[in-house]
Amino acid sequence: MAKVSVRPLHDKLLVRRLSEEDKTSGGIIIPDSAKEKPQRGKVIAVGNGNKTEDGKTIPLEVKVGDDVLFSKYSGTELKLEGEELLMIGEKDVLGICQ
Repeated sequence: MAKVSVRPLHDKLLVRRLSEEDKTSGGIIIPDSAKEKPQRGKVIAVGNGNKTEDGKTIPLEVKVGDDVLFSKYSGTELKLEGEELLMIGEKDVLGICQ
């Protein structure tokens, strides 16, 4: 997995979706056509944060390398350097996985 040469702006995050299981807990194999896109991913790039009215920068809580859960229909899908990635806002992150 090559390093991506894009830096998100402001409160945006660049996320690589994590793959979902191919089987259910009962052992049934799920075909690709029936799979939903995962709502969990690894943050690979972050912006600097939002600016307040007086020009100060508010840093993001999410860091590069964090595993995050995000809203189902959030963000914009991008294809960069042959890889499908997702650009989302920090407000779309539901939580950081431990």
